Amino acid sequence: MKPRKQQWVFVALHCFLIGSVVDSSSLPPAPDSLSVSSLVGHRAVLPCSWKRRLGERAAPPPCHVQWATPADTVFEQRGARRWQAEEFRGRVEVPEENLGSGDCSLIISDVQIGDTGRYESFMVVDGHGDVKTRVFIQSVKLSVFDHKSLQSRGPGEDLVLDLYTRHSVRVVFQGRNGSEWEDLWMRGDADSPRLQKHPLGEQLTITRLTSADQGTYKVLDADGLAVSTVQLSVNGKHTARKSYQSQENQAAADARSSCSALLVSSLLLTGFQILLLL
Repeated sequence: MKPRKQQWVFVALHCFLIGSVVDSSSLPPAPDSLSVSSLVGHRAVLPCSWKRRLGERAAPPPCHVQWATPADTVFEQRGARRWQAEEFRGRVEVPEENLGSGDCSLIISDVQIGDTGRYESFMVVDGHGDVKTRVFIQSVKLSVFDHKSLQSRGPGEDLVLDLYTRHSVRVVFQGRNGSEWEDLWMRGDADSPRLQKHPLGEQLTITRLTSADQGTYKVLDADGLAVSTVQLSVNGKHTARKSYQSQENQAAADARSSCSALLVSSLLLTGFQILLLL
């Protein structure tokens, strides 16, 4: 069977099962909804245990699991056959080796801001006769957040800007005293003398910083959503600190000299007073 035809088989099965529900009176109460949070580019695990809900009544392997949002099916798997929604392609899985022991957790790799939302898991089990039944297992709310940081560099230093994910397509910049955003980099751009993309990693390096590079940098995905925000200051802070420390050392040395001179003067005055008393 061709892959495209297999996908349609899954879709047809999903549509057939929408109207098929199990008598929940014989099942334990549905577990409370869970909450999971993650940062863009990281991995999120949406917990699910079908044995807590079904006990040992589920059909023997191969297990049939579905994950869906309120709007659409995200992932479906029965044995070695898998189906993924286009926006999740290559990023979602339920390890088959864990399903038999009851673990139907959905693993989302390289999570994106757009993945935020509510997910529900279902197991497809044998019903009456040849009818398959779709049983609700778990509801999970996923929250995905962008990265935020404050960074400081000295003049002439470099800034390494993390892109975090291959879905980052654009970097914009707003100067410290500016009000307009300007495009700094687009995925696919050639390197420039001061702006280089790492050949393998998701990093962008801005070299030889000056005070004009101070401001806010935003990494955006294809939908214009922020992957990260970096506020950068460029100043002579490190040099100033060294200068300040040198001044402190000089002040301490001056203080020690003053104390020594005062001590000598006190000793001379005391000796003179003793001579007057003799």
